Amino acid sequence: MTGFLARLLLTALGLWVAATILPGFRIEGVGNLLVAALLLGVVNAVVRPVVFVLTLPLTIITLGLFILVVNGISIALVAWLVPGVAVSGLFAATLGALVVSLTSWLASSFVGGSGRIERFERGVEVRGRRVD
Repeated sequence: MTGFLARLLLTALGLWVAATILPGFRIEGVGNLLVAALLLGVVNAVVRPVVFVLTLPLTIITLGLFILVVNGISIALVAWLVPGVAVSGLFAATLGALVVSLTSWLASSFVGGSGRIERFERGVEVRGRRVD
């Protein structure tokens, strides 16, 4: 449960960053932000695989770059479903998806699989002993 909440908050952080820096991306209120993050997780789990399979030939032709557009479609769908979220077009949604992906990737490098925050230290542990 902790891992789920951590991932939800990381997605919400990515959406907030996208809404802060992109002019065509707007989210009104913290409640709408959390609902959008939860719904984006559901859309990425259910709808995105179907869209990915349907657009696989185009994804292969573009060497995988079309996946950014598929992610933008996911964010546009969330914006359409959540009343407090607005995206001005597919380009803004695709840029928002890129920002959400980068922010979530960066933030999740500090969160383990269980949802606990992990810290990284210099040095290597060899057979139970720390070597600097």
